Amino acid sequence: MAEEIVNRVANSKLAVIDLEAYYPEGRRILFDISDWLWEGLILKEKDFREQAKNHDWSQYQDAYVALTCSTEAIIPGWAYLLLSSYLNPYAAQVVVGNLDTLETVLYSSIINSMDFTEYENKPVIIKGCADKVIPETAFVLLMQKLQPVARSIMYGEACSSVPLYKKKKVRE
Repeated sequence: MAEEIVNRVANSKLAVIDLEAYYPEGRRILFDISDWLWEGLILKEKDFREQAKNHDWSQYQDAYVALTCSTEAIIPGWAYLLLSSYLNPYAAQVVVGNLDTLETVLYSSIINSMDFTEYENKPVIIKGCADKVIPETAFVLLMQKLQPVARSIMYGEACSSVPLYKKKKVRE
C-alpha cells in the first residue's frame, strides 16, 4: 500500500499573503488632458472649462481614472482639481499620474486598511507570482506593515521562497 501524501505547507502555521487576491476589479482609464490643450501645449482656461462642462463624464462610472498630460505642457494645479470635480460623482478613484501611479495608490489604500494582527509571530510568505500587475511599491509597503508583527517573512512560493526577514530572538 502506498504512503499517504501529506501537504506539509497546508498543515503548517505558515501564512501566505497573495496581493493579487486584493486586486480591485474595474476598468483602468488613462485620461490625457493634452487633447484639450491648444496645440497640445497651452491650457486656455475658457476653452478648457468648456470642454470639461460638455464632456460625458458618466462614461467613467465605477472606473479607476489616472489624469495625465503626455506633452511638456505646464498644467496649473486647478485643472486637475476641476476634472476631479467632474469625475468624483462617477469614478471609483481618481489620481494624477500614469496607470502605475493609479495601481500604487489603490494598493496603498488596501494595505493601509488591512488588519495585520493575524500575522503576529507567524512565518509569512508574500506570494510573488501573479497574473495581475502589482506595483513594487505595494510589496514594499506590505513589508513595512508585516515586519513589526511577523516572526519571519519570505517571498515567493512555499516550495521556493526567498528569506527576507527574521525577528531576532530576545535573550533573557
